[in-house]
Amino acid sequence: MIIYTYPVRTAFTDRDLEMIRPEMNIKALEFTQSPSKLPFYYLLQFFQLLWYLPKTTQYLCFFGGYHSVLPTWFGKTFNKKCIIQAGGTDCMNMPEIGYGNFRKKWLRKATVYSFKNCSLIVPVAEALMKQEYHFDDQINTKQGLLNLIPDLKTPFQVIPNGFDTDFWKDLNTPRKEKSFITVATGTSRHSRAIIKGYDLIEQLASTNSEYTFTLVGDAGYTSSNKNIKVLGKQSKEQLRELFNSHVFYLQLSTSEGFPNALGEAMACGCVPIGSAVGAIPEIIGNNKLVLAKKELGLLQHLIDSIEDPEMEEIRISSQKRIKEMFSYSKRKMKLIEILSK
Repeated sequence: MIIYTYPVRTAFTDRDLEMIRPEMNIKALEFTQSPSKLPFYYLLQFFQLLWYLPKTTQYLCFFGGYHSVLPTWFGKTFNKKCIIQAGGTDCMNMPEIGYGNFRKKWLRKATVYSFKNCSLIVPVAEALMKQEYHFDDQINTKQGLLNLIPDLKTPFQVIPNGFDTDFWKDLNTPRKEKSFITVATGTSRHSRAIIKGYDLIEQLASTNSEYTFTLVGDAGYTSSNKNIKVLGKQSKEQLRELFNSHVFYLQLSTSEGFPNALGEAMACGCVPIGSAVGAIPEIIGNNKLVLAKKELGLLQHLIDSIEDPEMEEIRISSQKRIKEMFSYSKRKMKLIEILSK
């Protein structure tokens, strides 16, 4: 039996379970993101892991952090494999924007212990292991696990996210001209909004009244710009309809691992525009659509340079790229493969 631990349930964890459950016996154990609840959850997790120990063959952790310390220790102590999927915040040190496990003393210690003592690290993007960061000048250029843990010797294997392109597809419905959409949760917190690039979107909206923007994922986010519409969390079906009614998808994150919504929007025929961080340039696959620096002028120039005749070509090539390079079946196959070794 695989014990699967994660700090909070997300679309990522649900999809992993969906991929693994038909093939292997897996038990999900949710942890907590609340610092005040850590002592209780450590105690609970210890007895859970002890209870399931006789049946456990290996441990799988979504992200490195507080929740991965005990599975890593159990794996090392009882000679059982422990795999950690690195996803983003666990590979970053960005105190300037309040982001990354490595900016907090005890969370850093938990993260370092986990990654140094697990059996295998499975990042969703190569950039999470090592990257020269240049998007936002205020942030340290040395990011990624190999920069932040110089003596890290744990082997790693990159397995990108995968998308179900039978569901995420172009429905050939009308799209509103000069319409932009982005998806992010937790953006009612100012720091989270900055991480997801909402400050840049607000600037773009204020200088382009003819543009319309739809920000999906947190109904608590507020904007003074009248051309910005805010929606809360949506179902998969609602999200697919929203992608299919917009021309552009914006992923202007200050930091990112491998954003799901970007791939889903591309599969639905949106023209992607993304920041040069994490796996975003790799997902988009077209440098013309990648914002190299966090500057409004550069973003405006990028949008203006996309001419109408090439719009359809970009949409088609974006859909094709997701289908061929980041398919659901590819991720499932690779995930099952490493779990079966």
